[in-house]
Amino acid sequence: MKNAIYRQRRENLKQLLSERKIPALLVSHAANRFYLSGFELHDAQCNESSGWLVITADGDDYLFTDPRYSDAAAQVWDPKNICVYTGDKFGTVGGFLKDHKVSNLAFEPKAFHLFDHERLIEHVSLTAIDGLVEELRIIKDAEEIRLMDDAMRLNHEMFEHMATFLQPGQTEVEVAREVERFFRENGAEELAFSTIVGVGPNAALPHARPGNEKVRENDLVLIDAGCRLHGYNSDQTRTFWIGDTPSDRFRETMDLVRGAQQAAIDVIKPGLEYVEAYKVARKVFEDAGVADLFTHGLGHGVGLETHEPPSLSRLAKGILKPGMVVTVEPGLYDIKWGGIRWEYQVLVTEDGCRVM
Repeated sequence: MKNAIYRQRRENLKQLLSERKIPALLVSHAANRFYLSGFELHDAQCNESSGWLVITADGDDYLFTDPRYSDAAAQVWDPKNICVYTGDKFGTVGGFLKDHKVSNLAFEPKAFHLFDHERLIEHVSLTAIDGLVEELRIIKDAEEIRLMDDAMRLNHEMFEHMATFLQPGQTEVEVAREVERFFRENGAEELAFSTIVGVGPNAALPHARPGNEKVRENDLVLIDAGCRLHGYNSDQTRTFWIGDTPSDRFRETMDLVRGAQQAAIDVIKPGLEYVEAYKVARKVFEDAGVADLFTHGLGHGVGLETHEPPSLSRLAKGILKPGMVVTVEPGLYDIKWGGIRWEYQVLVTEDGCRVM
C-alpha cells in the first residue's frame, strides 16, 4: 500500500516535470526524498546527506546513497536503480547518471550544498528550480490527513495531561521534560521540535527556551509542543493559569487571542488568500488597540516538517486549497508581563476548515 502511494507521488512529480519541460530533478531535501520514496526522513546533520533521488520526466528513477543505508534503500527501491557510492561520490554519481543517459538535472537550491554543486557540476548540467516537490506536498492526501489526525490526537492528550501535571515550584526544564516523557511513552517517535516553555515574562518570548525559572502560583505558563508520529508532525500551543482565579489581564488577553483565532478560523476556506486570514486575526487586535503586541505571522503549514508551506503572514502570497494543513496561532506578548498564544492545526476542507 505504502509503495503504491510513493509511486503515485512520483508519477505526479513526473507530470509536473513534463509540463515544465524539466528532464529530471535531483531531490536532496530529506523531507522531499521521504515523501517520494519512503527512504530516510532525516539527514544525520546539516552538512551530511543520507542520499539523493533523481526523478526523470519520462524514464526510470534512481536512488543514490552510501553503504550505511544500502539495506534500507533496497527495502523501498528497485535494486537495479540504486547507486551506492563510496570514495569518489561525485564521480560515481556522475558516471551512473551518464550511463543511464541523464545529463541535465534541476536541483533544489535550498537543500543542496555549494560544495556538492561545485563537485557534481563537473559531471552533469545543473539548474536551480525551487519548490517543485513542495508544490505537491502542500496538498495532503487522505492517508496523510489520517496520520496527522492521529499525531494531533496525541498532542491533545498530552495537553490534557499537562493541565493536571503543572504545579508551582516546577522549573521550565522539568515541564519540558514531562512533555517529552508523555510523548515518548505514548508512542511518539520523537519531538516535532524542541519544546517551548515560558513562565511569566518568559512567555513573551515566542520561542522561549526552557530554563530554571519556576512555575509560580497565580502566574501563567505557555507551552508550545509537538510530536512526530508516523513520520508526521503536530504543533500546538496552550497557555495555562496556575491558580484558582486567573487575573483580569490574563482573562482579557486570552479572550482577545481566542477571539482573533476564531475570527480567522471562521473565514478559512478554499479560495481565501493566505494574507487575508492574517488580516482578519490582526484586525481583532487592532480594534482592541493591542496590534503592536502581535509580533509574528498567524500560522504555517505542517506535515513532514513542522514549518512548511503555506505561510499565513502579512507577506504571504497564494490562496488556500482543500487538503492544506495550517496552524492558526495568534498571540499577544508583553515582556514586562508575559504572553498568551493559543494554537490549533486546521485542515482546509471543500467548504471551510476543520480543527484537527
